[in-house]
Amino acid sequence: MISASNEAVPSGGSVRHAAAGNGTSPAIADELAEPLTPEQLAAEWEEERPPHAGPLANVAAAVAAAGLGTAGLITSMGMGLGSPEKPEPGLWPFIISLVMITMSVALLLFGRKKLDAEAFSSSSWQVAAGIATLVGFVLVVGVTGFEIPTLLLTFIWLKFLGKETWRMSVLLSFAVTAAFYLIFVVALSVPIPHLF
Repeated sequence: MISASNEAVPSGGSVRHAAAGNGTSPAIADELAEPLTPEQLAAEWEEERPPHAGPLANVAAAVAAAGLGTAGLITSMGMGLGSPEKPEPGLWPFIISLVMITMSVALLLFGRKKLDAEAFSSSSWQVAAGIATLVGFVLVVGVTGFEIPTLLLTFIWLKFLGKETWRMSVLLSFAVTAAFYLIFVVALSVPIPHLF
């Protein structure tokens, strides 16, 4: 014989939660928790963020970026600039290097008083790893074609730097490589090294 319970099931709730009896289930507790206000969210983010880099680090970053931009400027001029109608290989690197130098000078002049930059921490090594893998990609793409390096680079960035799942990393790596192949090799016939 089944006895009827005197407890009413809350509207929108389930019989399983009502039958749980004493205490509130974690799912309901999460639903009942009030959302944080914007001020509370800002305070929480401020507690979790890395320490500020400070003005000296901003100056060092500006000088390093300006040096890199200057090196790119000199190298691109050696490759030849051409004209907007007939660009040579150095034109776009030249423009990007000019933008980099301009932004570096702006940071040097106006960024010293800003505290938005983050100090170097253990997470900064992820940026170094990203740059190192990108340099490796550039070094091998001319020898092996772009397909395998693109596949590996995308996988490393997704799995180890982006903390994606193995399944998502593998699927997206193949999808990105296939998309690059279809766009640049098949559709646009860009003369880049490729295997197929």
